[in-house]
Amino acid sequence: MSNIQLSEQEIIRRKALEELRELGIDPYPAEAWPVNSYSDEILAEYDPEKNNFQEVSLAGRIMTRRIMGNASFIELQDSRGRIQAYFRRDDICPGEDKTMYNRVFKKLLDIGDIIGVKGFVFITKMGEITIHVKEFKLLSKSLRPLPVVKEKDGKTYHAFTDPEQRYRNRSLDMIVNPEVKQVFIKRTKIVNTIRDFLNNRGYLEVETPVLQPIYGGAAARPFKTHHFRLDQTLYLRIADELYLKRIIVGGFDGVYEFAKDFRNEGLDRYHNPEFTQMEIYVAYKDYYWMMDLFEEMIEKVTMELHGNTKVKIEDREIDFKRPWTRLTMFDAIKKYAGVDISQMDEDELRKTADKLGIETDPTMGKGKIIDEIFGETTEPKLIQPTIIMDYPVEMSPLSKKHRSKPGLVERFEVIVNGKELANSFSELNDPIDQRERFEQQILLGKRGDEEAMMLDEDFLKALELGMPPTAGLGVGIDRLTMLMTGTHSIQDVIFFPQMRPEKKQTVDTKEKYTETGIPEEWVPVLQTLGVLQVSQLKDQKPGKLFNDLCSYNKKHKLGLKNPAQEEVKQWIAKAEEKEENELKKQP
Repeated sequence: MSNIQLSEQEIIRRKALEELRELGIDPYPAEAWPVNSYSDEILAEYDPEKNNFQEVSLAGRIMTRRIMGNASFIELQDSRGRIQAYFRRDDICPGEDKTMYNRVFKKLLDIGDIIGVKGFVFITKMGEITIHVKEFKLLSKSLRPLPVVKEKDGKTYHAFTDPEQRYRNRSLDMIVNPEVKQVFIKRTKIVNTIRDFLNNRGYLEVETPVLQPIYGGAAARPFKTHHFRLDQTLYLRIADELYLKRIIVGGFDGVYEFAKDFRNEGLDRYHNPEFTQMEIYVAYKDYYWMMDLFEEMIEKVTMELHGNTKVKIEDREIDFKRPWTRLTMFDAIKKYAGVDISQMDEDELRKTADKLGIETDPTMGKGKIIDEIFGETTEPKLIQPTIIMDYPVEMSPLSKKHRSKPGLVERFEVIVNGKELANSFSELNDPIDQRERFEQQILLGKRGDEEAMMLDEDFLKALELGMPPTAGLGVGIDRLTMLMTGTHSIQDVIFFPQMRPEKKQTVDTKEKYTETGIPEEWVPVLQTLGVLQVSQLKDQKPGKLFNDLCSYNKKHKLGLKNPAQEEVKQWIAKAEEKEENELKKQP
């Protein structure tokens, strides 16, 4: 990386890195640092009367520094919080050589550096629990500066809050916004609670293929790849369902999987192309049994996280205490949209959608239109946990026909805060019926439905061996975490969400600068100061740019002849003139 691409602070830190090595200090040592204490336990348990924590050794990142001559304070951030540390020159350097304090600590360490410290705990005159450092060691030199967040009069300044930058720089996000880590700690607790809940009932956690020759188990557009050795098209799975049901056919009573699934769809606050789902299938059960299991499981998750069944999301309080409201899909649409669609054919549904202001297209079959009507008119109004059950058969190619309601299937979805959380069936185990449903999906695909399912012969062969009556369920772990942590976007609960490519700013050639009258030797300085394109000169104030150039020349001892302030004004004027001429040339 050339110096042109580095900020001034990054250049300074690299020079400090070189000096540390010249002093014989490895800025990235290999040996372990013996951690025996953490900030949170010291702050919670230190008692001066007990005189405890007198030989502490911990490690963390420097977050603030107050250099005061022969004594200084820093704030150290470890994995559990922050604590103040006190450095005194004669403690750090008991002999004649004071280099470790005067040069290394005061001049060559920066905010963001990771150090290990050893010492004892005391309380300062200001009443703050503090580590009196007797020994320290640089464990990792930070070459990129952190945003310096400041607080004054109850207001926060320079906070790292821009969502796009936070998601693109998650490591930095967690450093300067440590509360973000709590979301991911809770996410792990959610997964572990579900896992314990299912394991205690004797169900087996399994793994199924991510790369599949035929995608299935959901209505979604897949990601496609190619296996060169097999010369075969493969798909990233969109669901685990068909493989898990093949395991049930093989003789297991209950199996589940936490899986990464992939759907080649849009990005928004509720959707990420790569997401986590838990699917479970239990033999000799039906969807009524699964409703009860899911209610119990989510109630337990809420209790484990919050100590009660209530979760605050913005200005809403959602209560996961059992039992939840249960409505059929048609009854829910009738209640919230004011229309009874239970007896409508495809043409009538399309006309009804038009009256409701819902767009449809010719590729949509009856099931898709009903889904659109439900999604637009009803789903957003379901805030408290609600079980929507008994779906039209056209919407559910993998679900068993309803035992008493012709045209419907035994399926339910759980809607919370206006969004789907889980989906469940009494699983279709009639291989003849299943083949016919797949064939109907193929016809929809020919009409242009890119989310229509494919016919999976291997799955059908397994069904023909005989699958016991089975209840299945899939729950989105990302959405569940959003609900349980009160976060507003799926990107807040995924460490590294998918992002659109970042637009990179182009850098003009030297010739473009010299055409504007800028001497070639000043081009790298301008670019280092952030003027990467000649057109950006028009946004510069002549006086400030003149001062910045002269200061940089002096500070870094470049030995260049400083331009006159009038010259800098001419550079800016020529840049403006050049841009105006280019705009005139455009049609």
